[in-house]
Amino acid sequence: MNKNKQLFLRTKKHIPGGVNSPVRAFKAVGGTPVFFKRGKGSKLFDVNGKEYIDYVGSWGPLILGHCDSNVVKAVKRAAESGTSFGAPTEAETILAEMITSAIPSIELIRFVNSGTEAVMSAIRLARAFTGKENIIKFEGCYHGHSDSMLVNAGSGLATFGIPSSPGVPSCLAEKTISLPYNDVEKLESKVKELKGNVACIIVEPIAANMGLVLPEKGFLASLRRAASENGIILIFDEVITGFRLRYGSVSKIYNISPDLICLGKIIGGGLPVGAYGGRKDIMRMISPEGPVYQAGTLSGNPLAMAGGIFTLKALRDNKDIYKQLDQKGNILEDGIRKAINKNSSECALTRIGSMFTLFFTGKIVRDYVAAKQCDTGLYARYFKGMLKSGVYLPPSQFETSFISTAHSEKDIEKTIKSNYLVLKRWKRTDRIL
Repeated sequence: MNKNKQLFLRTKKHIPGGVNSPVRAFKAVGGTPVFFKRGKGSKLFDVNGKEYIDYVGSWGPLILGHCDSNVVKAVKRAAESGTSFGAPTEAETILAEMITSAIPSIELIRFVNSGTEAVMSAIRLARAFTGKENIIKFEGCYHGHSDSMLVNAGSGLATFGIPSSPGVPSCLAEKTISLPYNDVEKLESKVKELKGNVACIIVEPIAANMGLVLPEKGFLASLRRAASENGIILIFDEVITGFRLRYGSVSKIYNISPDLICLGKIIGGGLPVGAYGGRKDIMRMISPEGPVYQAGTLSGNPLAMAGGIFTLKALRDNKDIYKQLDQKGNILEDGIRKAINKNSSECALTRIGSMFTLFFTGKIVRDYVAAKQCDTGLYARYFKGMLKSGVYLPPSQFETSFISTAHSEKDIEKTIKSNYLVLKRWKRTDRIL
């Protein structure tokens, strides 16, 4: 028995399902989850010593790859001075200045410990500021596991087909209205129906938790318009996209200014982190300036701040870094599309910059309904084939893959070749799509 199986059996005796986050359990793809021992650059190494090219990147934050030397040095220096104080540090100020300079719509920012915590706090703040209770979200968008957000969510909920979660009070679920992503008509109709009783509209401006789904022309603008005309707070959940596609927020790409933005992942350089920020008049309602309470012992943790500062410095100071990431994405996309065409595979590839998803469906995926029509069994076979060839992809059809600055031409070439060979093994008659 290999070490992965041994560890999984051992861990299941102590941790529910043997994992600390559901998708890691490999239930969507079958088999035993891989237990990793170390990472370096674009590579992961499991407990058996096998090497993988990693396109999960800890689900997005490792834009510089594993163990970037400057980030590691910064975290080590911070740890040597103290791992936690529960008190202010200069590092919090430095990172706050960097983020607010990069994202002008964030006038004030509050650091927390996770994306879930950032969203939960932003929702509470929006309700307090508007005096309203209803919130609008979109099917397939995942905003963490706080009670209000576990309604038709993406990520693990999409993977396991769970529309909501036991333990969520019905009174809270009733206050969360879930609409189809990219459907302007239904949004405008619902806002009109609720007659000014909506606290906020929250959205992943680029959805990355039902696989990668891009906003259609006019969709985000319709959210801004509906929010402005009806006294609603517009929240962009950029836990994944913040600093991933450009230095700052994707709101600049779409020329939309949200009222609040939630961040995470990249701003901590791979350490646990979250943040929410936006307009001063809204953010000043947070305690101790205002009546909205939110606190956290480890918020602004010096290790996460150090990791974030040096990650953002690397992204800020290399003017070509996002162009280079996009070029790598272009090469990988071109190779995958050629393999799809040569093998007559019924797949739909979505990519923007360093983010991509290969959907096992013959249709363009524009919303959660289309994503759920994918052949998840076929994706499982594909995942296993790529894993065997030494390429680590998300163990679920409903997740997004990420390219880092550490991925080399050789890595991309091997991935393209592996993708071609895996797809070539399947004849159309072998598949039900």
